[in-house]
Amino acid sequence: MILDQTIYASRDQACKEPYGAAAAGQPVRFSVYPDREHFLYAVTLWVGADGQPAQPYPMQWDGLCGARDRYTVVFTPEQPDLYWYYFTCDDADSRTFVSRGEAGVGICGQALGTMFQLTVFDGSYKVADWFGKGITYNIFPDRFCRTQVPPKEGYRAPRVVHENWNDIPVYLPNEKGEILNNDFFGGSIQGVISKLDYLESLHVQTIYFNPIFEAFSNHRYDTGNYKCIDPMMGTEEDFKTLCAEAKKRGMRVVLDGVFSHNGYDSLYFNARGHYDSVGAYQSQQSPYYSWYEFSHWPDQYGSWWGIYTLPQVNELNPSYLDYIVEDEDSVIRRWLSLGASGWRLDVADELPDEFIARLNAAARCEKSDALIVGEVWEDASNKISYSVRRRYFQGGELDSVMNYPLRDGVLSFLGGAPAQDFAEKMECLRENYPRAIFYNLMNIIGTHDTPRVLTVLGAKPEDWSGSREHRAAARLIGDDLIAARRRMYLAAAIQFTMPGSPTIYYGDEAGQQGFEDPFNRRTYPWGNEDGSLLDFYRRLCAVRAESTALNDGELRFLRAEGGVLVYERADADERMYVVINRDDAENVVRLPCLEAEDLLGGGVYACGDTDDLVLRAAGCTAMILRAIR
Repeated sequence: MILDQTIYASRDQACKEPYGAAAAGQPVRFSVYPDREHFLYAVTLWVGADGQPAQPYPMQWDGLCGARDRYTVVFTPEQPDLYWYYFTCDDADSRTFVSRGEAGVGICGQALGTMFQLTVFDGSYKVADWFGKGITYNIFPDRFCRTQVPPKEGYRAPRVVHENWNDIPVYLPNEKGEILNNDFFGGSIQGVISKLDYLESLHVQTIYFNPIFEAFSNHRYDTGNYKCIDPMMGTEEDFKTLCAEAKKRGMRVVLDGVFSHNGYDSLYFNARGHYDSVGAYQSQQSPYYSWYEFSHWPDQYGSWWGIYTLPQVNELNPSYLDYIVEDEDSVIRRWLSLGASGWRLDVADELPDEFIARLNAAARCEKSDALIVGEVWEDASNKISYSVRRRYFQGGELDSVMNYPLRDGVLSFLGGAPAQDFAEKMECLRENYPRAIFYNLMNIIGTHDTPRVLTVLGAKPEDWSGSREHRAAARLIGDDLIAARRRMYLAAAIQFTMPGSPTIYYGDEAGQQGFEDPFNRRTYPWGNEDGSLLDFYRRLCAVRAESTALNDGELRFLRAEGGVLVYERADADERMYVVINRDDAENVVRLPCLEAEDLLGGGVYACGDTDDLVLRAAGCTAMILRAIR
């Protein structure tokens, strides 16, 4: 028996209704369309929850569709979970399996291949969707803005303070072979307050901070005290003032929570003895001793990725849970009560689901619309971490994740991969994620963990393979900079027009460059911004902020081939078309409208004698067009 692949397509609502993820208790209708000539006597849906055997659901003949039979069955998933399904078709002699192929199209064969995914979520859980409807600005606190050169003394541990704001961060190891990351530039909360007008000019609605709590290092991912602002950053009162002033401008503040590990030099571990507390390193009678996993006290313990300065914690230890999550003055609740609106969870795939769920519940107890964002680098709907399938989106855990697949797709496309690869990557997420999550993603093209996007788009292979001394000093100039900037226009245009919150990594909009850490964490170039790039970002931010379709409109790819990417964002009031031509040569693009205005300054275009709008998209250009008629 030979069946063609058009028997089933998971993204076609004639085959599966509703599209994509479904709420628990919501009926899901499946239909397959074999040719009539096969005379099938049994067509069966097989579906099972993750880790469970698939159960058969016989499909019933449901009439004709042209030259095809239609077989239909309704399956109602009762519990939030990840479900896997496939189909079998039987005639008198053989059985054919229908498995998942590219773009969700059924692959017919005599053996079972990849199963289709059905994400089922708790429909009663309300995602904090305010996040996805606005622009986010990501601040690496030490490097965004300072109001004065901070003092060199007065800290628990020695700090190197850069008087010159434009210095290169220390990147070479010391005499012991360690890079201590204890050089600081003095970015502060008061510095951020002084730049709120600047952020408002970019239409920013969420300020996301990398860690601001007291720590030994400049990145502050080695938390020293979760309940204390780093003294170089400012005070608790400064934080409250920032939140209040941001709120006046319609902005919210999201903090970075590092809860899988903390600092070797911390109130809790206290290996260097800089705190008055009795830390776990100092005594097995320490109130914090049970937080850690010692194989030989005090010098052998679990640490994050084997880095001794980042001792791991047992997140489900009752004492730790109380301190971080459960107590009335827990870390989670405390900073929300002082003005924060949510948390981004560092290395979320290393936090147990139970911990995330309890953290979410505590946050919602403090603020009913508190946001919880997870750091996940892959498709988070089916993520397996430490041999455990994660339940991030089933309800009560995450409201959003960092959209690294978007970053990867954009940079791959601009690096030469075909546009269809990007479209398929996005369509996979759209199909697998609950809609509220997909429209709430943190859409990034750069972070403190990745090289600067301008550098990625312009650096030559020999720059990446050169010495760290070379990468520390390397800068794009001349034609290389012009070419990288043009590609960055395209990257930002895609980032700002996809569903989710476009997230600017501080300084990207001003043309900051840099390879890997710490070069990607250089200071914001106040007074030396790339004016052309900054002007483009201002226009892009205004377009995004003023468009209802870009905030919540449906997504439909119209063309994705080679170097040309065209998609539509539309709601009841507005239709927007995004045209990206990566090629150096001009490309002709057709849009299903009669007249449209290019909101990036290209003017108004009208159709001639055709029913479509025909555009000649110049090489390496982006257009965001609003349909007029």
